[in-house]
Amino acid sequence: MAVSHNKRWARGLVICLLEETVASAKRQLPRRDLPFPRGATFVFSLAIFGISPKIGITSSAWVPNLEVFQHPLMGRKKKPQKPPITLKAVAQHLGLTPGTVSIVLNGAPSSRSIPEHTKKRIYAAAKELNYRPNFFARSLRKKRTYMIGVIAEEIGDPYGATIISGIEEYLRKKDYFFLTVVHRHQAELLNRYSRLLIERGVEGLITVDTILQEEPSLPTVAVAGHTKLQGVTNIVLDHERAARLALGHLRELGHRRIAFMRGNPVSSDSATRWHAICEAAGQLGVEIDPELTVQIDIDDPTPHLGYPFANQLLARRKPFTALFAFNDDSAIGSMRAFREHGLRVPQDISVLGFDDISASAYTTPSLTTIRQPLREMGQVAAQTLVERIENKEDYPDEIAIEPVLIVRESCCAPSES
Repeated sequence: MAVSHNKRWARGLVICLLEETVASAKRQLPRRDLPFPRGATFVFSLAIFGISPKIGITSSAWVPNLEVFQHPLMGRKKKPQKPPITLKAVAQHLGLTPGTVSIVLNGAPSSRSIPEHTKKRIYAAAKELNYRPNFFARSLRKKRTYMIGVIAEEIGDPYGATIISGIEEYLRKKDYFFLTVVHRHQAELLNRYSRLLIERGVEGLITVDTILQEEPSLPTVAVAGHTKLQGVTNIVLDHERAARLALGHLRELGHRRIAFMRGNPVSSDSATRWHAICEAAGQLGVEIDPELTVQIDIDDPTPHLGYPFANQLLARRKPFTALFAFNDDSAIGSMRAFREHGLRVPQDISVLGFDDISASAYTTPSLTTIRQPLREMGQVAAQTLVERIENKEDYPDEIAIEPVLIVRESCCAPSES
């Protein structure tokens, strides 16, 4: 009984579908082209699907032309697409040789010998004809992929996102593509993604907040890289100057009891920054009290990075008048914790951050911080790598970036109490 029921259900469904299809076909054709009875339409249609016509539908001996049953969308011809404009077509349009056009459009060194007015004609014709170079042919001819690999710890945080934005801005102007991978400080992911990028044919690597353990096989530029390795150019902030600017500002305001947040050891800047802070503190006569120092041990790209550790400082019940946080995220999270304990920023506790992410100017109060020119660092990294790939000349081991103290509202002189 179940099989019989299923057959009846299937036949009914097919009949409904066929009826709609044929009705649609009839609407698309003139009436004179359909000189057949309704029953014959369904006898033939059901026969196509291997279904017996003995289900109560009028039959007929006349079988219509199969073309009648084609759906209106079936057989509709696509509009022919225009073939892409070739380099040869541009050359013929200008009356020049393909070689001359190729030299100019590809920016070959020999293009310097071609008159400027000829170059302008070629560029104008390429734009007018909507010429697009064949990327694959170009890559095979030059044995180049024009691809860069970017290895980042995180792309959802303001630090990494701003640096990558700078990388993209420069590479876009040079017609390079880049592939980005995120390792989240996991060594296995870092090694696997590095291999995958090389297998995909990237010509060089840019790392962001990544601790490299071995010499890479490709030209590499490391943003916030502090390990000296063969083949690597490190883009680094002058952390010694940054520490002197920060602590000098707090000391000038009159702060003597300063709390500190040390960065997570997995961050490439943590050890270098803390060493610089200790050096600057010794030079400026600022005491670093272990009871007023907390170690960040979580990996969080949000202001929550500082929130629990600010609470740790308060729980120790040792007074302090200022906090020098590891970065802006941890500073913003700390300000939230202080407010929840009824403390005012900056009247009760001054807070100083590091990085100058975009949100720093819009917190309440706005955050005094040390600016790293993150977008510029990304641009410098991309430019350095492209120059190394294309010129293959000697490269610098390190490029230093100068920090800037940005004074806003989160720091003031300590209250007498």
